[in-house]
Amino acid sequence: MTDSDGDPRDDAADAGGEDHGGEGDHADGDGTGGEPNREEFHEDPVGHTRATAGMTVSELVDGYGDAGIGAASVNEAGDVLADMFANDDCTVFLSLAGAMVPAGMRRVVADLIRDGYVDALVTTGANLTHDAIEAIGGKHHHGRTHDPEKSLREHDEGLRDEGVDRIYNVYLPQEHFAEFEGHLREEVFPALEADPDADGTDAVSIADLTRELGRANAEVNDRDDVPEGPGVAAAAYESDVPIYCPAVQDSVLGLQAWMYAQTADFTLDALADMTELTDLAFEADDAGCLLVGGGVPKNFTLQTMLVTPRAYDYAVQITMDPEATGGLSGATLEEARSWGKLEKDARNASVYGDATVMLPMLVAAARDRVE
Repeated sequence: MTDSDGDPRDDAADAGGEDHGGEGDHADGDGTGGEPNREEFHEDPVGHTRATAGMTVSELVDGYGDAGIGAASVNEAGDVLADMFANDDCTVFLSLAGAMVPAGMRRVVADLIRDGYVDALVTTGANLTHDAIEAIGGKHHHGRTHDPEKSLREHDEGLRDEGVDRIYNVYLPQEHFAEFEGHLREEVFPALEADPDADGTDAVSIADLTRELGRANAEVNDRDDVPEGPGVAAAAYESDVPIYCPAVQDSVLGLQAWMYAQTADFTLDALADMTELTDLAFEADDAGCLLVGGGVPKNFTLQTMLVTPRAYDYAVQITMDPEATGGLSGATLEEARSWGKLEKDARNASVYGDATVMLPMLVAAARDRVE
């Protein structure tokens, strides 16, 4: 007979079988044959996660707390994120890298902002570009990474001929970028054109650019009755949440800003946001960050604490990169603690996996606990 888990080994032990271990097996350090001195070990048996019909995401993440390896990390991250969201005195910074908007994470982020869970967003110009494209009526489409009847190169050469850009397994017709350029030139840039002082030094901060982009996205979305929601930048504009984009030049948004500046009285000040961002961190009673991916947004979010007398009290990281890559995206939060970016007693957790899978799961679980 076996136990309920079907393992006959337990019954063999219960049947009175002799201990065949050699002399000294499991002996402690002094060779007396007693229990070993276990300073690190604490009895905490691993349980077994349930997965049943009708379970909520929150119940699944709670159940991961019984398991080990990655499941345990997801459970811990859910706990930290819920505590961060529940702390009314915590200023929350969301760092968003990667192709999150094209991949379908736009509503998750916009809802977090609209519902008051985010106080500042640090992201890429690419995410803001794709967010605006959807706000004014464009759509990303399901695609594929390859055609089984063509080589990988032939597949993408074919897309090039058809005027379709590929983002992993997502397709975007190129005409949407032309529509985005028109949106910027007609609805966004003119309102930001500098009125220089006598010395001609007046310039626009990147946060002012993203704020104006959010306003324009919301207005056009409403005016043209676009079926898709107005998105991330619009939610930030309407919720008075600043968006910082420290590498805006590395995007179609930045490229279009540069092109517009060639013939208009318009320029961006890359350093202007630093005071506003630092003040936000300085004035925080508690501070927390949710880091989705790595790159410039991650470091820009973390380094803010280097010029304040404090550090982050909470930090959750979602990444695909291991520490062995030597890059910032794989740098651990423990390493950040050595720099003074996290408090020594900060609660932090890292989840290694696809952010398009992990972000909605963690957000849903955390929001369920808070709400």
